[in-house]
Amino acid sequence: VILKGLPPGSHFPEGDHKIQYTVYDRAENKGTCKFLVKVRVRRCVKLNAPDNGYIKCSGDGNNYGATCEFSCIGGYELQGSPARVCQYNLGWSGVEPTCAPMNINVNVRTAAALLDQFYEKRRLLIISTPTAANFFYRMQLGMLQPAQCGLDLRHVTVVELVGIFPAQIGRIGVKLLPPSLALQLRLLLRIPHYNFNIVVMDKHGMDKERYPFPATPAELFALIDKFPLRKDEMKLQAEIGQSCP
Repeated sequence: VILKGLPPGSHFPEGDHKIQYTVYDRAENKGTCKFLVKVRVRRCVKLNAPDNGYIKCSGDGNNYGATCEFSCIGGYELQGSPARVCQYNLGWSGVEPTCAPMNINVNVRTAAALLDQFYEKRRLLIISTPTAANFFYRMQLGMLQPAQCGLDLRHVTVVELVGIFPAQIGRIGVKLLPPSLALQLRLLLRIPHYNFNIVVMDKHGMDKERYPFPATPAELFALIDKFPLRKDEMKLQAEIGQSCP
């Protein structure tokens, strides 16, 4: 028996496969059998990652039975289906996901409730100063302003606590914290009221580092890049080409 093509028991990849058997007996009689094995894969339309998000698929990514899971970069929340499956009818299960900007609710009763909103989503850089005229505070803001891309890349939200209660305000971007909530935040994290301080917190709400003086973006980024979750983020960002100029 002479065989052309894959032997019995083989797993055939997608495509057309020609199989031929040629058989001889002792009298040199010859017989030939030819047939074609066609392997067709049912495929759905290929899915893409949502804006400001990631996609991770099993199998070839869009073959029947493949599952695609979606996630968003820090600061964005997933809306729609977190996972979709390619079905036999060549349609995807679930609803197309999108990544919407994280909506921070500053009208909460406790500092713990405020911090819970950032859990597993954002890191916090809390800057506390007794007055807006504080030299260290102004220097710190000046250093952070051109480093905004690096902060966003590392999923860092800056929280400012300015002044001394009752003449104190808190700020997250353009949102102002009620004075009582800003006070609670200082008390909860044991941040001194009368001195400049920086607190760096990871995505699990852990206090990772404190600075009694301004920290350069390079120092902060070197610290954050050592966090365990950051290594996976860097890998994903490299895959989709997300970086700062």
